[in-house]
Amino acid sequence: MSVVNIILRYLYAPLFFLGFVGCGLEIIGTGHTKLWFLPLLAGAVLISFIAERVTPYEPVWNLPQADQRRDWIHAVVNELSNVSAIALIPFIAMLDLGIDKWPAQWPLWGQLLFAILIADLGITLSHYASHKINSLWKLHAVHHSVDRLYGFNGLMKHPLHQAIELMAGTTPLLLLGIPMDVASLLGFAVAIQLLLQHSNVDMRIGPFIIFWAVAPGHRHHHRASSTDGDVNFGFFTMTWDHILGTYVGRGDQPRAGELGIAGRTDYPVTYVRQIIEPFRAG
Repeated sequence: MSVVNIILRYLYAPLFFLGFVGCGLEIIGTGHTKLWFLPLLAGAVLISFIAERVTPYEPVWNLPQADQRRDWIHAVVNELSNVSAIALIPFIAMLDLGIDKWPAQWPLWGQLLFAILIADLGITLSHYASHKINSLWKLHAVHHSVDRLYGFNGLMKHPLHQAIELMAGTTPLLLLGIPMDVASLLGFAVAIQLLLQHSNVDMRIGPFIIFWAVAPGHRHHHRASSTDGDVNFGFFTMTWDHILGTYVGRGDQPRAGELGIAGRTDYPVTYVRQIIEPFRAG
């Protein structure tokens, strides 16, 4: 195994997350325009795709399955909705709806960590509910219909389900009075985490697998089984999975042919049909 493969296996995940989020902190901390997040995110996507081809977990998942155009549409629509939601924060703040107890005296990185932990609770619980409540599952099933896992899968969501998760994760933060800068950083951290969580890189994270909700743990969640796939709901961390009793750690991760929705090999594959599918009878 080459040095590059070893580095990608054991250092890729922490360097990717800390490196890009660290650059985001630098952008905000030095007063640069938030528009820098756009090329930074584009760079993260590019590096993610390159790493998946250099050290893939499942080589066949790097091959398009007539899904690239659809996934790009999902990505653009959902990222634009995230940006729009963040842009509304100043207007929401003007309504003075919340407790306004944001720890503004903390360093920027501390405020971001605080936001991540609170958002993790809301997103994880809404994710868990989406596997238990049929009306939510119909929306969430779009995300589970994939036949391969790679970086872009994290942005493959029904827009309504995206909105539900966004509300669940950010409502407590809005009530606390999260500043615009921290909200922008959180949105960027979410995008970076999604790339890592669904990555096809053969990453090894050692003991961090019990805490960090990236690909080695999250792949179990995409197994085509109504029982074996109802695990590891965590978004940033596995904290709430340990509490809910839904955590699965080391063990055989799913391979090609083991993903999808149990009993739904006929699930639509085009964007428009996936948007309509949750509202069809049956």
